[in-house]
Amino acid sequence: MRYACLTCDFDGTIARDGTVSAHTLEALTKVRRSGRKLVLATGRELDDLFRVFPDAGLFDRIVGENGAVLYRTGSNERIRLAEPPPPRFAKELRSRGIHPLSIGECVVSTWHPHEKAVLETIRDLNLELQIIFNKGAVMVLPSGVNKGTGLEIALRELGLSAHNVVGIGDAENDHGFLTICECSVAVGNALPAIRERADWVTAGTHGDGVDELIQMLLKNDLEDLAPRLKRHDILLGILGNGEPSTIPVYGSRLLIAGPSGGGKSTTVSAIVERLVNAKYQVCLFDPEGDYDEFKPLVSLGGPNRIPATTEVLDTLANPTQSVCVNLLGVPLVDRPSYFRSLLTHVQELRAQKARPHWIVVDEAHHLLPTESPASNVPKDLNSLALVTVHPDSVSPHMLKTVSGIIVVGNTPQTVIDQFLKGVGANTSDYQPKLPPPATGQILIWFLSQPSGPAYVRIQMAESQLRRHRRKYAVGELGEDKSFYFRGPDAKLNLRAQNLNLFVQLAEGVDDETWMFHLSRGDYSRWLQEKVKDKDLASVVERIERQFSAEPAASRQQVIEAIRKQYTAPT
Repeated sequence: MRYACLTCDFDGTIARDGTVSAHTLEALTKVRRSGRKLVLATGRELDDLFRVFPDAGLFDRIVGENGAVLYRTGSNERIRLAEPPPPRFAKELRSRGIHPLSIGECVVSTWHPHEKAVLETIRDLNLELQIIFNKGAVMVLPSGVNKGTGLEIALRELGLSAHNVVGIGDAENDHGFLTICECSVAVGNALPAIRERADWVTAGTHGDGVDELIQMLLKNDLEDLAPRLKRHDILLGILGNGEPSTIPVYGSRLLIAGPSGGGKSTTVSAIVERLVNAKYQVCLFDPEGDYDEFKPLVSLGGPNRIPATTEVLDTLANPTQSVCVNLLGVPLVDRPSYFRSLLTHVQELRAQKARPHWIVVDEAHHLLPTESPASNVPKDLNSLALVTVHPDSVSPHMLKTVSGIIVVGNTPQTVIDQFLKGVGANTSDYQPKLPPPATGQILIWFLSQPSGPAYVRIQMAESQLRRHRRKYAVGELGEDKSFYFRGPDAKLNLRAQNLNLFVQLAEGVDDETWMFHLSRGDYSRWLQEKVKDKDLASVVERIERQFSAEPAASRQQVIEAIRKQYTAPT
């Protein structure tokens, strides 16, 4: 399920002239019966709403007074979400002859054409208030308060994410909540500004338009509207023609495969970071502890501690928190059963709340091995990424559900052949054979797309990039990745196991040693092959050519280039 909540405006949307029809009430009741939540977002004061709408209890939460008041229908509680304007404000409006004038718990409202006098009063009293319009209504609220801020609080109480909400409205004051909904809908009678910004406009007006939306929601969870929501897609990288390559944010089942050290963690980190930055919730299963320090996620468990199911679910109860489940403490032989058990509970949470939005399974060949029976593999496991070195060692029942493949490393054809073998396909039927990728490229192939595989230059995650730079700046590189200042005849053997130490040694070695390595292109080659920084390597290679006979100038230029990227203070 993608949409766990329907949020509606009242006047002009579910109601016509303050009345909700019987067939619209019946449609809303069906939404409740489907297990979804209902939220009403209205500019009306609560007492006024209850007077004209006795069936308001059908909604799980009511955001009233344009976001300033929250009503919990189950417990009859009213919660003020903002401070009301000072009493002198309403008093001054009355003294200026503004009528009609309504004073709610937070909102002060009147009608056109009094907006100019209201604005002048706010200015003259030096108050931090805003005017919000609702067709002819003029509503005054504290700055920053709108239906969107009220809806966010209502969703937090219901344990829901705005990414699982479809909203429908008709007027200016609905912008606030429609903007945060995953899918925004305007009824047929909506103002032009709302219609233009909505993802879809119903043919019917008022309640008839709401009925239209509900029929589509109950039929296939708004699957028909998915092509209109491309703005939510997640950036993977840049294609050869300069166009962005993206991943659908909902419904994809990806296989991310390639050899160890080929860039799987870089790819996973990029996808996960962008999901989290867009406020989608991710649950990552990490058998080897590779993502313990990945900041977008809260890591649970470790080498000496097995994360309890309740601990994982309690953390996921917060829609804004993503989780890494570290399985190092789980014995290797027990990991598949532990994973299946925890996954069952995570899927139950998905059925209730439509999140976590993505599940990422690292080392999938350990957690979902080939011998996994079909009964142990959820059939509706969508928005999923399986990460593995060995595609043909992953459950074939799972592989057959894959909709897209991301291949890292220099031998993509080998990985594709392993996938085809894993699903029982004939590898000889697959044409054409793939050429090797260029440096920094990965391959992406959505199986249903006729365009076939394409090479993409991955856009590295910011947190991964920071961690990458920190590792090479101050970390401990292995002997095989360190730089050695040896000079002619190998008179020296000064090891630089990171870039900070390289700079220190570069400042101190004699000119003969410095020029020996410069003339051979050793500095740019080390940065290209060991540090894997193509851009910095290109800069240093130009310096090596430009200052091939100038020790002082070349030394200064190389050191400055490195410091700019790695060793300068943050």
